[in-house]
Amino acid sequence: MSMQDAIADMFTRIRNAQSRLKPSVMCPKTNYKASILSVLEREGYISDHETVDVDGKPQLKITLRYHDGKPVIHQISRVSKPSLPVYMAYDEMVPVCNGLGIRIISTSNGMFSDRELRSLVSQGKQKLGGAVIGEVV
Repeated sequence: MSMQDAIADMFTRIRNAQSRLKPSVMCPKTNYKASILSVLEREGYISDHETVDVDGKPQLKITLRYHDGKPVIHQISRVSKPSLPVYMAYDEMVPVCNGLGIRIISTSNGMFSDRELRSLVSQGKQKLGGAVIGEVV
């Protein structure tokens, strides 16, 4: 069976593992997924991610984060789909849930959270927008 949307699959694996209070979860490795996980790690939603070999195939081991026995990620969802990408300009970026969540945005300069992009704009460095990959609360 072929996987249609690998990013949505990774988000679902994270949701399912956290609902069962698992310490970590595995998913097939791609560089795109690794860059999304780097954003989640920088923002403090996961503890760590690393590449491990399972039966000769590279897998991403995602170490999940909990606070007082409850998952740090309350909701994780896919916004852009392979059939319908959603784009957002730098001046359209409003905080998710009044600043409690983030959007993961793929730009021409790499993967960033909307919080990081807003700080770049406020510092006058870059005005970047891009495809909204997902939202995390």
